[in-house]
Amino acid sequence: MEDYIIKIFRESCQTTESFLNENLLRIVAVVEALTRALKAGNKILLFGNGGSAADAQHLAAEFVNRFIIERPPLPAIALTTDTSVITSIGNDYDFSEIFSKQIRAIGQKGDIAWGTSTSGTSANVVKALEAAKKLGMVTIGLTGRDGGDIARIADHTLIVSSTSTPRIQEVHITAGHVLCEMVDFKLFQRPDSK
Repeated sequence: MEDYIIKIFRESCQTTESFLNENLLRIVAVVEALTRALKAGNKILLFGNGGSAADAQHLAAEFVNRFIIERPPLPAIALTTDTSVITSIGNDYDFSEIFSKQIRAIGQKGDIAWGTSTSGTSANVVKALEAAKKLGMVTIGLTGRDGGDIARIADHTLIVSSTSTPRIQEVHITAGHVLCEMVDFKLFQRPDSK
């Protein structure tokens, strides 16, 4: 059992290292896009399914409350939290519309639409990113495998080149934390900070 545990941790570390090597400049571009939008008074809309839905809520909380430093709240909304909205759209229309209808309702030009899908092919995430682009929003995709449809659609895509959903999700939350910390640094850096 110990060997298997070690294998899992090593695999996670290797996946994270590969992601960094493949995406460093893209991460910088995403930080710049997020910072630009927030400086302009725009908001971040985050969404995904399952574990990615939980990540959307987690990261929205980091922006709204605080991450590491004390700073003003930043406008971020997880589109995964309102069960009445989600179930009414899913019931009256289709599950593939649960995020795109919310994007059309509250998204505005210059806002960020941040969709997460480990496969890169989640229909509701793809439709939401397409709706966001039509509104003039900046689109970010956090994906795995080969990036799927999301890599084709999003303005900025961060791809975890792995087929293991758990390893992809581990890197996604690490990447989300890095993005939060860098946005904090860019917007509120202190002379004594890093």
